[in-house]
Amino acid sequence: MGNEDQGKQLTSRMGHDAESLAWGFAGHLKYSLGLDRYSASGHDRFMALAYAIRDRLVNQWIQTQQTHHKTKAKRVYYLSLEFLMGRSMGNNAYNLGVAADMEKALSDLGYRFEEIREEEVDAGLGNGGLGRLAACFLDSLATLDIPAFGYGLRYDYGIFRQEIENGWQVEHPDDWTHGGCPWEIERSDTTVDVNFGGRVETLTENGKQASHWIDTHVVQGVAYDMPIVGYGGKTVNTLRLWSARAPREFNFAEFNTGDYVDAVSDKVNAENLTKVLYPNDTLYLGKELRLKQQYFFVACSLADIIRRFKKTGAFWKDFPNHVAIQLNDTHPSMAIPELLRILIDVERLDWKTAWEITVATFGYTNHTLMPEALEKWPVPMLEKLFPRHLQIIYEINKYFLQDAIIRFHGDQNKVRAVSLIEESNPKHIRMANLCIVASHSTNGVAALHTELLKSHLVPELAALFPQRFNNKTNGITQRRWLLKANPGLASLITQTIGGGWITHMDELKKLIPYAQDAAFQEKFRAVKREAKIRLVKQFNTEFGWQINPDSIFDIQVKRMHEYKRQLLNALHIVMLYNDIKKNGTRDFVPRTFLIGGKAAPGYTMAKLIIKFIGNLSSVINNDPDINDVLKVFFLPNYRVSLAERLFPAADISEQISTAGTEASGTGNMKFMCNGALTVGTLDGANIEIAEEVGEDNIFIFGLKTPEAAELRGNYNAASFAEADPAIREALDLISSGAFNYSEPGIFDPLCDMLFNHDRYLHLADLASYAQAQKKVSCLYKDPVGWTKKAILNVAMSGKFSSDRTIREYAAEIWKVKPVPIKVDQNATDTLDNARNPKQ
Repeated sequence: MGNEDQGKQLTSRMGHDAESLAWGFAGHLKYSLGLDRYSASGHDRFMALAYAIRDRLVNQWIQTQQTHHKTKAKRVYYLSLEFLMGRSMGNNAYNLGVAADMEKALSDLGYRFEEIREEEVDAGLGNGGLGRLAACFLDSLATLDIPAFGYGLRYDYGIFRQEIENGWQVEHPDDWTHGGCPWEIERSDTTVDVNFGGRVETLTENGKQASHWIDTHVVQGVAYDMPIVGYGGKTVNTLRLWSARAPREFNFAEFNTGDYVDAVSDKVNAENLTKVLYPNDTLYLGKELRLKQQYFFVACSLADIIRRFKKTGAFWKDFPNHVAIQLNDTHPSMAIPELLRILIDVERLDWKTAWEITVATFGYTNHTLMPEALEKWPVPMLEKLFPRHLQIIYEINKYFLQDAIIRFHGDQNKVRAVSLIEESNPKHIRMANLCIVASHSTNGVAALHTELLKSHLVPELAALFPQRFNNKTNGITQRRWLLKANPGLASLITQTIGGGWITHMDELKKLIPYAQDAAFQEKFRAVKREAKIRLVKQFNTEFGWQINPDSIFDIQVKRMHEYKRQLLNALHIVMLYNDIKKNGTRDFVPRTFLIGGKAAPGYTMAKLIIKFIGNLSSVINNDPDINDVLKVFFLPNYRVSLAERLFPAADISEQISTAGTEASGTGNMKFMCNGALTVGTLDGANIEIAEEVGEDNIFIFGLKTPEAAELRGNYNAASFAEADPAIREALDLISSGAFNYSEPGIFDPLCDMLFNHDRYLHLADLASYAQAQKKVSCLYKDPVGWTKKAILNVAMSGKFSSDRTIREYAAEIWKVKPVPIKVDQNATDTLDNARNPKQ
């Protein structure tokens, strides 16, 4: 077949024009799904369209891998137990550059691209910010042409689907692959045997002691690959997720003896490993499953990384020149003893060489400032599941402490603080300490977070390894969170300053002069109102809610946790409610509070806060005295696709964690680039947002980190209630049962927490928070002043692109360079690639 004929054959698979896309969609509907227009459902049409888009990714995907292999490029391997990908169709279409032609192709066939996209189920393979950050990083890595793999777990069930029943959170399974996932490709030939349990046998071989991990139970990991396309469609990297299965599906011997349950028990037990996103860890069995998940995914990933490295023919000493592994928090920390095990026990390297390779290979990102949130694993559990790895951890600790004792001049308190072993009963392994000791880089995710990491969380380790600690402020991908999520604003920006911001977000600074431009302000306000109306219509259709689009849309969406202080928001709402009941609605600036987030299934207080917000909603929204000027809604099942509707419509971004508790936050950045004004404490990345936009364009309130730390040691909550009549009256109203008339006593634990064991200082910050909110209402009365500040927030959001973050990681930690990929839309080698390679 000639090149011209071959090109015609490939038009429906490779062409980016509307006609080719239409043929691709139609071809998959007919030939891949066996359907016509009469029998196809909405989901069928989504699958056909997804396959058509995937066709346009695959050739460049293969081209990317071949180029990386031929050039022996150093690759980044990003290990994360969570990847909160959300929906992929829109993102892939925008990054490929086919979104506009796809809309035309579907319109010509009588469909709307947006409606078909709504059929996609969110891939909720993460709990919150950490998993969404990983997804943003993958987008930036591909856009910047950096050779990279993401590694994680292919959970059968992602983060639970949240429903609200009588105000209470109810969890339901999230079967995200129920209708099939068109983006993934199972690599059934890419499998890894992963060992658990067993014992260690030490033998003398060639005059040296050699350890063998034997009598283990084996679970097999199977790879599922998703293409990650960068903007412009050049580099297509890979997200490889591992699924667990038994080495054998069925035991015929047990079946034939009538033991039907045990005949399939291995299969069931193995598949439980990746059945669900890791569970609540309050029970031992839950913890054991979580630890097994963590090891399973790093063991599979390291085997895959090493297999790829060996194909280069390089020596082991060059491993760090080919491989950079980034640990996204401590969840992948078992990769450290696993790599050492492979290098020492399998490849027979000496300890010194293996250790040098390990330290040079790993980088570690810390995501928490709370000591109780740092992972620790009981030694008996590790001994049971991973006896050889426990030996290796003890060996690391032995050599490390020998040096630490000298460095600390025998100060045993400091030595105990840095030890990998916590001398509790039972003993525990400190995984953060392991990561810091065994990695060449430890980074925080915001400037304040990094300083507190060094000064408060692990000061002794920072003193030992000052050169290893560095900051990499988190970022978000503007391509999903502005270009895709807010097409109206994205179009206005591009028409005004050009499209360079899509890959260089700092170019948004070109908008600064337009903050004073009356015509641009008017267009900006129109775009915002359009986004608000779109959200109002969605909520009216889904829930029957009546919302005034001209009210302030005050939004707080994030994981439910006491330190994120959704309760502070709720207490202020009660204060506003009291004010209206007292003084009427005449001078009140209409406001709609939208609060959403999921509570961990075992987190009783967080679930009670959800219930409290729900009850506020029921009372306030149905009180005729309020006259609809104050509305409160709890958003069920907060997820990525809902976030993409919320951020464009937001007027106010609530970032109100207690100072010194939030590592960074990325929701604050998403709100900012969509023109919302931040009400926040000086915590996490809020500090850097304030520095960028100027304190005149953000509403800062509350205690600073040193003040909060000092107050916490001598906190008298009642004194703050007594000092402010509005606070006292709000608390009295809650205690009176006004919001739980038919459910007496259910909010007593909230009041008890606020007065007797509130680590997050709600009442201490409430008066300052209420003052900041008064400034919000006052400014909203001035549309010109408000719009000016909103435009400046967009203009100054460029620093918070994940592209900037990844450039810093690449240059300063990973030492990797971009590898440009040649674009080939013709794929004329398709037939050649199908030929028998042995002939």
